[in-house]
Amino acid sequence: MTTQSIVLLMVFLAVLLALAWPLGIVLARVGDGSAVPGMGWMGKIEHLIYRAAGVDPKQGQGWKSYAAALLLFSVIGALVTYGLQRVQVWLPLNPQALANVSPDSAFDTAVSFVANTNWQGYSGEQTMSYLTQMLVLAAQNFFSAATGIAVAYALIRGFAARSAQSIGNFWVDVTRATLYLLLPLSLLFAVFLMGQGVIQNFSAYQDVQLLDTVTYTQPKVGADGQPLKDAQGQPVTETLSTSTQTIAMGPVASQEAIKMLGTNGGGFFNANSAHPYENPTALTNFAQMLAIFLIPAGLCFAFGRMVGDQRQGWAVLGAMTLLFVACTVFVLGAEQTAHPGLQALNVDQTASALQAGGNMEGKETRFGISASALFAAVTTAASCGAVNAMHDSFMPVGGMIPMLLIQFGEVIFGGVGSGLYGMLIFAIMAVFIAGLMIGRTPEYLGKKIQAYEMKMTAIAILVTPTLVLAGTAIAVMCEAGTAGIANPGAHGFSEILYAFSSAANNNGSAFAGLSANTPFYNSMLAIAMWFGRFAMIVPILAIAGSLAGKQRLAANAGTMPTHGGMFIGLLCGVVALVGVLNYVPALALGPVVEHLQLFAK
Repeated sequence: MTTQSIVLLMVFLAVLLALAWPLGIVLARVGDGSAVPGMGWMGKIEHLIYRAAGVDPKQGQGWKSYAAALLLFSVIGALVTYGLQRVQVWLPLNPQALANVSPDSAFDTAVSFVANTNWQGYSGEQTMSYLTQMLVLAAQNFFSAATGIAVAYALIRGFAARSAQSIGNFWVDVTRATLYLLLPLSLLFAVFLMGQGVIQNFSAYQDVQLLDTVTYTQPKVGADGQPLKDAQGQPVTETLSTSTQTIAMGPVASQEAIKMLGTNGGGFFNANSAHPYENPTALTNFAQMLAIFLIPAGLCFAFGRMVGDQRQGWAVLGAMTLLFVACTVFVLGAEQTAHPGLQALNVDQTASALQAGGNMEGKETRFGISASALFAAVTTAASCGAVNAMHDSFMPVGGMIPMLLIQFGEVIFGGVGSGLYGMLIFAIMAVFIAGLMIGRTPEYLGKKIQAYEMKMTAIAILVTPTLVLAGTAIAVMCEAGTAGIANPGAHGFSEILYAFSSAANNNGSAFAGLSANTPFYNSMLAIAMWFGRFAMIVPILAIAGSLAGKQRLAANAGTMPTHGGMFIGLLCGVVALVGVLNYVPALALGPVVEHLQLFAK
């Protein structure tokens, strides 16, 4: 690692901690129903929403009612998102007259945004109208993020409650998370982004005259939209020239703000956060990384406050930070290694802009290696999926670490809400393992962890590896799956493995060499996204309901402390072993083999 990388990482973590601590106070107030300082006027709007919806905010829900409300809300959101994509050509705010989205792509996109994944198999500026982007995609960015926060609150209440039947009210949690947290933060962040140059308008796309005629080569596609290949299986290209360029416009800042703060990911433009209209400066790049981690880190402090022991929040945050730093060091080091393929071509690695300081392939010169590699670690540690560099162009080990961070279950900070409740599930597993070692009934925060909780924990932990590995196996055995691979061999396998890892763990980023906008991948990845989200949430709510009904026991001499260094180490070990062990054979077939092949030449 260079000095620049070390300083950048340290400054990033320091600023994150400084912002997350006060936000944790607000998050705790949002979760426990207290008034939020400076936002008392919002209470009138909150109660108007309850009255219009026929919701009694004082009426608690058991875990089954809570889960039913959550699933109903998500299904309705998916149907609305799907429907608007299918009729967008007849709706206003479509100055480019973009056509209706195909059924399979609309289905994939609807599930993706509702599941907080934001996987995009399409080019945003060529597919989605302004109204579609604002009315359903940006709206689902808010609602899916609020849903994750609601589940985190429900689980925290399960630990904090004393023989209660209720884990809260889903409609109240979603409303308060949106009104008091996501909307105000997004408004402030959107204004900041506009000040830095992120656009926000409803203008038609602009055609501008270039100073010189540009000649370029691009892959040739068939009538089905798939790349054509010659008899040897190589891509067929065509050479074109142009003297004009079309510059896309749109309401970008508003969507960019919530996509980061809600750890949604995706992008208004196909280039995502590498596009200068989404991420124009080094300052916006740093701020976007902070925005991705801000609420997940703040929820750790809120957790400590809501269970009455702030040391518990520090312990969870400490485990997340240790794992994040370890992984980030690897990806930063890997990308600052010279590419042996370019060395073989006698590229001057000290003077060349391509190789200055390491592997610049697929990275923006505005950000460089350190800021691009750190962004890759941040966006895959959280369930965000926004990218400012091409992960497909990273070194094999550099690309493996973002994939590994996703496969951890995205509990290393993770998504808003989902990172915390995922890490708490691993904490339950950790105290269970510790209990087995000392022959004592495991307890966490005064609640006994028994057979029912462990069954639900096993389901929550195993559902995503099952979806990832089964989906990858099906894809590599089917012609429809292998047809989308642009790079044969180990890297092509990594592209498929990354796609299913990203979908099932609700990340949304990709090794973009895979052509995934096909009926096969749109259907398979949508299934992985839906069950990766909700087949994990339902057992977590079941755990919350079970814990809420138990007495909270006082600590005694035999109680295992869950706030010290020993527990943090145990939790990190359980996350590393249980969370990733399932993927080791698959990783060996993909990035590990590619790394050995690359450096053996």
